[in-house]
Amino acid sequence: MAASHILKVLFVREGKVWEIYAKKVSHGSLFGFLEVEDFVFDTRSSVVVDPSEERVRAEFEGVKRTWLPLHSVLRVDEVKKGGSSKITAYDGTNVAQFPMPVMPGTPDLSPRK
Repeated sequence: MAASHILKVLFVREGKVWEIYAKKVSHGSLFGFLEVEDFVFDTRSSVVVDPSEERVRAEFEGVKRTWLPLHSVLRVDEVKKGGSSKITAYDGTNVAQFPMPVMPGTPDLSPRK
């Protein structure tokens, strides 16, 4: 992946679709979770402030890395530049949950170095 590319992650939380941008997304070390780190927020200076973007920014302020449950992730896209993070209504009519087999195993929970 080129250094200039950013990943857009769509996931469901609190009955709404959250859209965030990050530089790094991986399956991580926790089984059943998607690891997201190095968040990217829109830095455009504008008089109009989007309240949903401000809520996303406040939610992830000071967060270095987060883990999202795989069943809540709708989509991950590689984009050339980041956009505005936002929260939108989720009606659930055109999205189906991906069936996920549960596989036994012991996750490695040791801290990263």
